[in-house]
Amino acid sequence: MSPRTLVVALLAAALALAGLVLPASSAPAVAAPVQTLEWTAGDSTDHYLSAPTTAVAGETKILFKNTEALGSTMSHTLTFDTETPGYNHDVTLNIVANPYDEQNGEHEATVTLTPGKYRFHCTIQGHTKMMGEFVVTDGGGNPDTTPPTVTANVTGTKDTAGNYVGSATVNLAATDSQSGVDKVEYQLDGGAWTAYSAPVVVNAVGSHMVHYKATDKAGNVSPEGMSSFSVVAGQPGDKTPPTVTSEVTGTKDGAGNYLDTATVKVTATDADSGVDKVEYKVDEGAWTAYTAPVAVSAPGMHMVHYRASDKAGNVSPEGMAHFTVVSSDTTAPTVTSEVTGTKDAAGNYVGKATVTLTATDAGSGVGKVEYKLDGGPWLTYSAPLALTVVGAHTVNYKATDKAGNVSAEGTATFTIVEGDDSTAPVVSVVVSGDLDGSWSYIEDATINLTATDTGSGVDKIEYKLDGGAWTVYTAPVKVTALGTHTLTYRASDKAGNVSAEQGGAFTIVAAPPGPDACPDSDVRDTVFVGTADSQVENRDTGNGCTINDVIDDESDYSSNDQFVTYVRAVTQELLDGEVISSDERNLIVTAAIDSGIGGPAVEPEPQKKPETKNPGMKKTVKTPIRDV
Repeated sequence: MSPRTLVVALLAAALALAGLVLPASSAPAVAAPVQTLEWTAGDSTDHYLSAPTTAVAGETKILFKNTEALGSTMSHTLTFDTETPGYNHDVTLNIVANPYDEQNGEHEATVTLTPGKYRFHCTIQGHTKMMGEFVVTDGGGNPDTTPPTVTANVTGTKDTAGNYVGSATVNLAATDSQSGVDKVEYQLDGGAWTAYSAPVVVNAVGSHMVHYKATDKAGNVSPEGMSSFSVVAGQPGDKTPPTVTSEVTGTKDGAGNYLDTATVKVTATDADSGVDKVEYKVDEGAWTAYTAPVAVSAPGMHMVHYRASDKAGNVSPEGMAHFTVVSSDTTAPTVTSEVTGTKDAAGNYVGKATVTLTATDAGSGVGKVEYKLDGGPWLTYSAPLALTVVGAHTVNYKATDKAGNVSAEGTATFTIVEGDDSTAPVVSVVVSGDLDGSWSYIEDATINLTATDTGSGVDKIEYKLDGGAWTVYTAPVKVTALGTHTLTYRASDKAGNVSAEQGGAFTIVAAPPGPDACPDSDVRDTVFVGTADSQVENRDTGNGCTINDVIDDESDYSSNDQFVTYVRAVTQELLDGEVISSDERNLIVTAAIDSGIGGPAVEPEPQKKPETKNPGMKKTVKTPIRDV
């Protein structure tokens, strides 16, 4: 059988198992190729060199290139935004690429895209202007324009007139077959729109109306739905609280204590309006809704309090179950020691010895490990002990499990002698980051410390910043505070030799302002839409453009409705960016309606020509990285 025939046979078998058959054809079916999208980055912190703007839903290969060949000398990330409203949040992608990493800055990943819009950006500090978005169609080239479907279901106990007795519960459900549901909202009795996350219980007596809507990930909003219902008071005359009891079960020892676990079951009854809820709390904890028997396994004495409420609001007296839980574990932990280091011919440790303690317990588990050095006090063990003091030493140790069982005391004895190494390590520093023309670091600087020792070897590197405490160096240190900083550093070897302290200073400054996107701005005091004054302050939107600049009221529109729709979209973006408030947005939209733009021609009133700004020239200077 040829490879081609074998592929057809395997595909036919798979489809047959799924209840399908291959169409009659002389050629085998070929799987659709995986879509590939490519991003590139260079030596810029404010934009990607290239990025896609459209894609098709489905499995997709992501390529991110940040290489020397593209001019890059720094790290960048390709990160998909999973928080900003209005975008798809179903893909988690965070690729970090550096032209000098193991893959020379070329990385790839495979994801599955769904119809809608995605936002991408670089998360490295100082690179936040590197961002963009792309639209994913459903495969036929058409974006999702169909709103979700949302339904409501009201449940509860009804009387003969159809009113809900005591309370009604509103359940909302939404579906969307394309980009997917993003959020569901409801409004009760004309109140504020609220995000729906769980069934809504309405117990206020009277008539009620619940409005609801849903939004999909492509931004389409469903038509507003509405359900109306009435709630009436519960059964009158019920003044009797529920009856509530408890039962504690589990395996007991001879003293009546529960071994390992005690389970508390609470039962409540009410012959009138019926039980509404049962609650409990363990010891001094918070009251919690009771839904299933409560298992208590912590060793010690316990009190479980409980109570019940009926649908008429009567609450039972508080009950209490008292019991003690003990552990069935009677076996102590096992603890061992290991002493490591460089030995001489006599078995003494040269310059340094490290003591490592290990404890295990198959029952309740290890609670703590302790040690004492040379007859000193017992101390909690948390990490291997590195000892450098010359002479004979004794380390005693023990372990305790969570049931309180204590191991037999162990002992480790050893001797440390002086080594031949009398030369301190050599330590150096490199401070890196983006520099301005004054050799100051822009927004942040990263401290990289290295040390070498040809004798006993480097034991640790330490540093202190701005006169602070000595800190062990384990990884590059990023400094973001603006101003001048002082750095002091040193290194120690395993023979105890410490290098001379060295240091230097560097300065961090804020990033220079970006270019003015609208150098010839409309700087009238308030926002005008055509000739209509909205009375909203004409403030800067954050990039040098005013609100008047971003509202294009000079293009041709086929109708005023079309223009108002456009203004609604622009002001929504300004509202999302916290440039304007909701009330200010309404004023601007009202002005768009009053302007008549897109409708019959209106003779404009003469307007004073707006003044223009002279933002001046902005210059960015790139300089090589300077070491301290």
